[in-house]
Amino acid sequence: MFTMESRTRLMARRYFSWYWFPIFGSVVWVGTLLGLLLTWICQGEPHYVSMDSQGQTIAYISDVAADFLKPLFIAGASVTSVCFILSLFGARWLRHRGRILPNTSWAQRVFSIIAIIGAIVGGVALILLSIFDTKRHTTLHRVFLGVFVGGVLVSALGTVLEYWRLERHHQWSRALTYSFWIKVVFFCVELGLAIAFGVCLNQGINNAGAIIEWVTALVFTGYLLSFLFDLLPAARSHTGEFKDVELTPPNSSYTY
Repeated sequence: MFTMESRTRLMARRYFSWYWFPIFGSVVWVGTLLGLLLTWICQGEPHYVSMDSQGQTIAYISDVAADFLKPLFIAGASVTSVCFILSLFGARWLRHRGRILPNTSWAQRVFSIIAIIGAIVGGVALILLSIFDTKRHTTLHRVFLGVFVGGVLVSALGTVLEYWRLERHHQWSRALTYSFWIKVVFFCVELGLAIAFGVCLNQGINNAGAIIEWVTALVFTGYLLSFLFDLLPAARSHTGEFKDVELTPPNSSYTY
């Protein structure tokens, strides 16, 4: 039986809970990218100072963000980074509290921690690369860009491994299965795009590299949004509800 206090707390979670972080972060990130891209297009696709003079006609994200929209990029990158880190931390915390499906082995916890560390490294790097723009700090910008991509890939790999082992233990959970496969697809696609981007950057194939960078940034949104599947059930659960869950679901929170 729920008390009036617990019902009030449960209702409040539906309107303000951890699952808002991936939603808000995704909206801000996509909005930032669209703001940069549409500005460049509406300006008549100008050739920025930071762009290669040897035939580059498509601007990188960093080229547009190094101009007068730099404050927008810094703000968008900062908000997205914080939401990204809090989404992973929230999943770890809620599993520990038993408000979502708990980890069932030490290996899952280790993979989860690796994912959080990767997210922190990648998130901090995203903020720094937005501050040290490619027009004024080219070398630093590229270093932080590489760290950001590496951090996100490490985070995604840690998450995939954690969810692979977790999903095997809770095969009845459709939400967990969806989340796992979304993360697998994201990791494979993002890894392929990162490799292609690195090749284009090193070989000076700038137009193709710019397109890949825009696509890679948008694909990142899918990874962030995938945590919605993990965090949403916490809006309907209470502390310890999933602590002793083994092979059968306690309620419908995870079977939507």
